Amino acid sequence: MATTANPKYWAIVDMGSNGIRFSITDLSPPTTRILPTVFQDRAAISLYDVQHSPHSNEKQPIPTDTISQVTASLSRFRTICNDFGVPPSQTRVLATAATRDAINSLEFRDAIQKATGWAVEMLPKEEEGRIGAMGVASSFKNVRGLVMDLGGGSTQITWMIAENGIVRTAKTAVSLPYGAAALTRRLEDANANNTVDALRAEISAAYRTAYTSLAVPSALSDGKFNLYLSGGGFRGWGYLLLSRHRISPYPIPIINGFKVDREDFENVSAVVNEVESKESVFRVSERRARQVPAVAFLVGVIKETIKGLGEVRFCQGGVREGALYTALPPEIRALPPLSTATAPYAPPSAPQLLTILSSGLPTPFPVAFTTEVLTSTINLLYYHGSIPKEGRASAGLNSTTTGILASAHGVSHENRALLALILCARWGSAVADPWLLHRLQHLIGDELSWWCKYIGQVAALTGDVFPAGKLDSEAPPRLALNAKFKEGSGKGDVKIKFQVRTREGDPETEAMVVVESIGDLEKPGKKKARINGWGFKIDVVVKRDL
Repeated sequence: MATTANPKYWAIVDMGSNGIRFSITDLSPPTTRILPTVFQDRAAISLYDVQHSPHSNEKQPIPTDTISQVTASLSRFRTICNDFGVPPSQTRVLATAATRDAINSLEFRDAIQKATGWAVEMLPKEEEGRIGAMGVASSFKNVRGLVMDLGGGSTQITWMIAENGIVRTAKTAVSLPYGAAALTRRLEDANANNTVDALRAEISAAYRTAYTSLAVPSALSDGKFNLYLSGGGFRGWGYLLLSRHRISPYPIPIINGFKVDREDFENVSAVVNEVESKESVFRVSERRARQVPAVAFLVGVIKETIKGLGEVRFCQGGVREGALYTALPPEIRALPPLSTATAPYAPPSAPQLLTILSSGLPTPFPVAFTTEVLTSTINLLYYHGSIPKEGRASAGLNSTTTGILASAHGVSHENRALLALILCARWGSAVADPWLLHRLQHLIGDELSWWCKYIGQVAALTGDVFPAGKLDSEAPPRLALNAKFKEGSGKGDVKIKFQVRTREGDPETEAMVVVESIGDLEKPGKKKARINGWGFKIDVVVKRDL
């Protein structure tokens, strides 16, 4: 049976040093920016390990049986691509250091082409660094800082300023032969030969030279800048930091967007102890665990050689994401990830509903609640409405971590927490298991958590008045909101005066469900509903004068 071609599907094979990753991505609008994955798989074939025997210091060619395993895996993926309808011209096989530096690289690549018909694209060192950096750019709304990609055989370093879809980076990324697998081997030899200090001096000198050659612009080098880390070696370090986070277990089990301060990142002994003291750590394989001492060694070098670091942020984006993101026009790259991910679910009158919701927020209002977050609230305002009533709040709470937005690429952890708590409150906040609720609140703090309850309550009223998500542009307005801060009765006391205006005699706003929803606007302001005492009293005034 013939499969219909999907002209927006792109297939990527990322032949890394520690494994081979297969993916099919749907670049259809409106979600192109977040690079939605429709299929992904990984073959646990280490091209680095098979070339470096623990019993010999001489590099070996890629063995015949490994070549057979690789060609079989790629042939399987070719069948999968045909089943999904990926156009033949929209498949790329990208190879990095382990293939590039193999003794029998040409033989290996010829075998792949003979078995699949696909030519292997060899990424030069500098191009590998550039594409990896673009993968990092895809992982956030904006990027300003140093970018490091720790693969199995090498490390890529560059700087980046990515804003509004425009990406500026060093003319040439620096590639150093200190990948997680390569450095593990070097460190084992150094320990055996008592040359650890010499190895540290070698790598420190290489990093200093690399940093100087990048010509980091003054916009970054004159103050603190962020460090963005990608690649399996650094992601393993990130999962260890996630495991020992002050909130345990950490509420968002997604490495992309996870951030720590410099002190936690550089606390090498604590992180190494995390893997040594536990039988297993979430998302840290035995192989990654064996590489932890080498990554810790590298982190120590970074600590000593690169000054001015602020936050450290971990990224999922790599070669696959970078290759796809590079091809997108700036206007697509500039789209906010969260509102892009929720756009397919937007109600018919989303812009008008956003205006109503925004009018119910007093000023000044916390800057964390961006247009992106509020737009996403409206986009998902009705999404969980078909779920049984007792499950809606829980579904909203889980939507950004294990639900509909779990795979949304480029969304920050703060935005995931904000939207989850807003959607939970939109459906009444009653959850059977409040543990995730409390951990998300702890993550963003009491103030933002209370405002999530407030926004969710305003969103609930908006949804009740317009249950179909439609506004009649020709009819008189059905609902108008206004919220302002006012002085309360006590000294220094502040409250929110919330005005609700509706039409006289309008059954849509005089129905019991809407009347109750209007009354519920005061709930977040009651003392027992505040977050550790944080919140404002809310006085609701209703006028039927529209």
